[in-house]
Amino acid sequence: MDGTATDGSVLARWRRLSRHAFGRWLFARAVCYRAPYFATIAPRFLELRPGLCRVSMAKRRRVENHIATVHALAMGNLVELAAGMVTEVTIPAAMRWIPRGMTIEYLKKATTGVTATARLDKADWQGPENTGVLVAVHDARGVEVVRAVVTMYVSPRASRRSGGGAAAAPHQA
Repeated sequence: MDGTATDGSVLARWRRLSRHAFGRWLFARAVCYRAPYFATIAPRFLELRPGLCRVSMAKRRRVENHIATVHALAMGNLVELAAGMVTEVTIPAAMRWIPRGMTIEYLKKATTGVTATARLDKADWQGPENTGVLVAVHDARGVEVVRAVVTMYVSPRASRRSGGGAAAAPHQA
């Protein structure tokens, strides 16, 4: 193995569970358990591999706005989830990530369920850096309704010191 997150537990769990519909449902529930806010959109993972994440959400009353279309911020949550998951399974296991920002364009009203596709085409991970994750959201007819770039701060994981505690990360403004 090359030390990428493909060796990691998230991708291994996806590969094991994604063979069956119940396994994909269980994987989504596990993700929402770790990050409970994403449960509000009831995501369904369709594809997850280094460099690519496809995740969808149904158009349900819970995610609608006052004009009965999918709420913009619900799609923003879907964008953040897809970007985070593709980052998790793409970066080396010795790295960590956190979202730093998001630029999002709402292109059309979404009147159906939607699918987010996040792409992270980067192979060279050195030290701490910001990297952009491209995410496109399409409705059931294939029309692009949202386009976004999520900026992820990727840095080396804190190393364990011989005294037991984690090393302090440098303060970031």
